[in-house]
Amino acid sequence: MTRDAAIWKDRSRRPLTITEQARRAQLVRVTTDLVARHGYAGTSLARIAEAAGLSKAAVLYHFPSKDAVVQAAYATVIEALIADVGAAVEQAGGAAAVEAYVRSLVAHLRTHPEHARMIIEAVTEETGISDGPDAPSRRQSVADLIEAARSAGDYREDTDADLLAIVVNGAIDAIVAEQLARPGFDGGRAADELIGILDRAYRRRPGPDAG
Repeated sequence: MTRDAAIWKDRSRRPLTITEQARRAQLVRVTTDLVARHGYAGTSLARIAEAAGLSKAAVLYHFPSKDAVVQAAYATVIEALIADVGAAVEQAGGAAAVEAYVRSLVAHLRTHPEHARMIIEAVTEETGISDGPDAPSRRQSVADLIEAARSAGDYREDTDADLLAIVVNGAIDAIVAEQLARPGFDGGRAADELIGILDRAYRRRPGPDAG
C-alpha cells in the first residue's frame, strides 16, 4: 500500500469535522458546475481547485483523485433527485404515482439543468461510475410503480410493467435531452403528453355494467 493510500484509508475511518464537511460540500458544488459547463474531460483537479479558491493539494486532501470528487458530486446530485421525485411519488398512489414520477423527474431536471448534465457526463465517461440510464434498479423502480397501478385497478390487467417501464424511462430521457438542447422546449407539456399517452393506452376503462 502506498503512503497516500494509507493516509486515505486512515482518514476514511474517522468522522469528518464540520469544516471538512463544509469544504467537501463546496468542492462537490464546484465540480457539479464545472462538469455541467465544461464536461468531464474539460474538468481537471487544477480547474476545480481554482474555482474553489484552493490549491490542488487542498483538493487532494479531501478527495484522492478527480474521479473521486466527480463520483461524490454525482452521488449528491442523485440524492437530491431521488429526494425530490420520491416525495412527489409518496404523496400519490396507483396511476397517479406513475404520473407524479414522470412530472417530478422532468421538472427537477428542468429546474436543475446542471444536474442533468452532471448525470449524463458521469455515466457516459470513464468516471468509475457503473450506474446508467439502463440500470436494472431504475427500470425496476418504475416497473414497481406500474405494477402497483395495475394491482390498484388503474391500469389494464395485461399491462407488462417491465416493458412499459423501459418505454417510460426512454421517453423521459428524450424529453430531458431535448430540454438541454433546446432551452425553449416545454418539458412540462411533453411530460403531460406522455402521461396522456399512458392514460389512453393503459388506463382500465369501466365496463358497460359498471355502477
